[in-house]
Amino acid sequence: MSTRDPHAGGSAVVIGSGFGGLAAAMRLRARGWRVQVLERLPSPGGRARVHEIGGHRFDAGPTIITVPHLFEELWRLFGRSLADDVPLVSLDPYYRIRFDDGTWFDYSGDPERMRAEVARFSPEDLPGYERLIREADIAFEEGFADLGAKAFDHVGHLVAAVPNLVRMRAWRTIWQLVCKHLREPHLRVVFSFHPLLIGGNPQSVSSAYALIHSLERQFGVHWAMGGTGALVRGMVRLLAERGVPVRCNADVRRIVVERGRAAGVELAGGERIDADIVVSNADAAWTYRELLADHPRRVWTDRKLARAKYSMSLFVWYFGTRRRFDDVPHHQMVLGPRYEGLLGDIFDHKRLADDFSLYLHRPTATDPAMAPPGCDTFYALAPVPHLDSGIDWAQRAEGFRQRIQQRLERTVMPGLGQAITVSHVTTPQHFHDQLCSVKGAAFGLEPRLLQSAWFRPHNRSEDLPGLYLVGAGTHPGAGVPGVLMSAKALESVLPPLPAAAQAWSGPGSPSPEAR
Repeated sequence: MSTRDPHAGGSAVVIGSGFGGLAAAMRLRARGWRVQVLERLPSPGGRARVHEIGGHRFDAGPTIITVPHLFEELWRLFGRSLADDVPLVSLDPYYRIRFDDGTWFDYSGDPERMRAEVARFSPEDLPGYERLIREADIAFEEGFADLGAKAFDHVGHLVAAVPNLVRMRAWRTIWQLVCKHLREPHLRVVFSFHPLLIGGNPQSVSSAYALIHSLERQFGVHWAMGGTGALVRGMVRLLAERGVPVRCNADVRRIVVERGRAAGVELAGGERIDADIVVSNADAAWTYRELLADHPRRVWTDRKLARAKYSMSLFVWYFGTRRRFDDVPHHQMVLGPRYEGLLGDIFDHKRLADDFSLYLHRPTATDPAMAPPGCDTFYALAPVPHLDSGIDWAQRAEGFRQRIQQRLERTVMPGLGQAITVSHVTTPQHFHDQLCSVKGAAFGLEPRLLQSAWFRPHNRSEDLPGLYLVGAGTHPGAGVPGVLMSAKALESVLPPLPAAAQAWSGPGSPSPEAR
């Protein structure tokens, strides 16, 4: 069965309702395209969906907002204000990094407090810290501000970006950059771990990602009241008001190709949905390997995808407690005894080590409504190898969860075992089976230098006209700012809207502000 939009020209179908897909749908609709969004899961959000268990609300994936204006832009396209729908609260500190020896570093946006924290560990590293921050600011200007929302559509864009890459010295790794400026081991960890937040090994990803330090200082780290799920709900609501449906339980099995270009999609049940363009917010490698399995590909071949380097995966334990743990901040890294060795086990050896490091998220520190009265909501996230490790997570998951619980009890949450009321885990197998991520990699392709910008899957497909990509697997990469900027980059490579579609003003047409 085929479903065709009744209006001529200007129709788009978006595969996936993560932040990238929803942002793309909003930008398309504001430009006059008629859009529908297809989501294979029962609820929207993709990696940013929500688990509600026993009165606890768990954001499944991203937990912080670092570049609020990217959301504010989307709301303005529809003549609305983000603050009216989803209030943002600045966090202070941004997060606490707790080391295995019991010491900790409170990371904030206050320059003087940051210098004081550095000096607490190593006063002699203060000059190096200042040099590092200057390099981070250069990386921000050359990488994020100048190149982040520009689609690397052909080799000329790469050539034009070479001066930026040279000024950033992007061939160095973030670990090399940090070690050049800082000597104290704890500080080297504090200022190099950020690429893990977007799926990269600090020992292999480009030093361009030092820009995250500058980005956080300039825009802050924020919590969306109601969780990041509130942002998803707000985006879905705005789309619905403009006649854009977000259709859940709609499992896209293949992209339809006719006359050498994308012509729509086919669902698992056989239903066909025709469209003038297809925008995939699915994992980029999955899009090419699975949704275009029958279409010959010149660039993103199965061989190239098999040889690519993929991000690590994640083990996430979501749990609620019957009492509050008020000594635990909103965001805390609970680090294990190893850093470089653990990174090697995760990324290189694909081995589940005996030790681990955790990202502990307690949203109820800021937003008590995320739990029943007097209770707390948490998740503990551990970076782990992707599925090339061969780990049988059906057999290993509960034992690993118990080890995480025991470590939290010994370090920052004494008495945790007696307080737990609800529990749920996500493993790398889940990323593969439910989120359609190749190898169960939580962030898609690892953001190494030769898998970034022009070397990453393009926002306009190199292999199929009419196919476009947004999300973590395409330019500029993973993380909430990255996927939102991929939707901005998409706008620069869209085809002209047919004249008939530009004049159309039926239900759901853009408001004058959006035009």
